[in-house]
Amino acid sequence: MPSPSIETEKMLRATGVMYRHLVCRHNITSPRKSVSCQRNIALYHIEKHRLDGIVYFADDDQIYSVDLFEEMRKIRRFGTWPIAVLSKARKRVLLQGPLCNGSQVIGWHSNQRSRVPRRFHIGLSGFAFNSTILWDPKRWRRPTFENIRIHSAGKEGSQDSKFVEQLVEDESQMQGLADNCSRIMVWHLNLEAPRLNYPVGWLMQKNLEVVLPLAQ
Repeated sequence: MPSPSIETEKMLRATGVMYRHLVCRHNITSPRKSVSCQRNIALYHIEKHRLDGIVYFADDDQIYSVDLFEEMRKIRRFGTWPIAVLSKARKRVLLQGPLCNGSQVIGWHSNQRSRVPRRFHIGLSGFAFNSTILWDPKRWRRPTFENIRIHSAGKEGSQDSKFVEQLVEDESQMQGLADNCSRIMVWHLNLEAPRLNYPVGWLMQKNLEVVLPLAQ
């Protein structure tokens, strides 16, 4: 059964910031389902302990401007902003996210070639929300009292929209940030994980020794 890694724990301690190290303890082989499980464990933890703050899903294949986290302080219910997506061929940059009139969301930048139907053309890195939505539905007049979770089922690209549908009813409940959605503060790099054929159950307990000298 998965457990907190020593490497991650050391890295978190070295940051000097407060943190809670949570782990999905289900044996899941699908990377997609594993990520959803990790995030749902965090959502459950926030809900159970009634943590008050802003929820944001950061990822290791994104580049973030420090200004983004200052913008999040302005969020009342649900804040969103555009992100730049580097195409898989790395020949062009696509814009994804809200189109705004002031702080009001009036439309979406989207890839029209995508055939995946979705209500909101938004990715997890393009929004953050008030954590009290998770555990105080009456305050936000949520249409349902069901627990808010990320579902891994369905076509890729639709899960993010379905998650947002649990947080807001429509664009009127959204708040456009980043200078009225005119600034790019997140870049998605579309990095692919290397195919490493390690034995089943293989875990790294310490860094490997360097055996090759650096080039002069």
